Amino acid sequence: MAMEASEIEQLIKDALPDSTVTITDLRGDGDHYGCHVISAAFKGKTRIQQHQMVYEALGGRMGGQLHALALQTTPRDDD
Repeated sequence: MAMEASEIEQLIKDALPDSTVTITDLRGDGDHYGCHVISAAFKGKTRIQQHQMVYEALGGRMGGQLHALALQTTPRDDD
């Protein structure tokens, strides 16, 4: 069963409450998403660490309920 974009967004926001999450259905099939996450929690973290934080938020759904996620992360400036 595929995941809804709103479910992906909610899981990420639950784990990273300050985040801004933008989800795009890349193929219109509800199975291949693009996701851009902006969060202050990413500050000082490597890109790999940032992505790991998002994958952790998804609770192991990658490769199962969520087939493909093109992920982009950006640290939020405190300014």
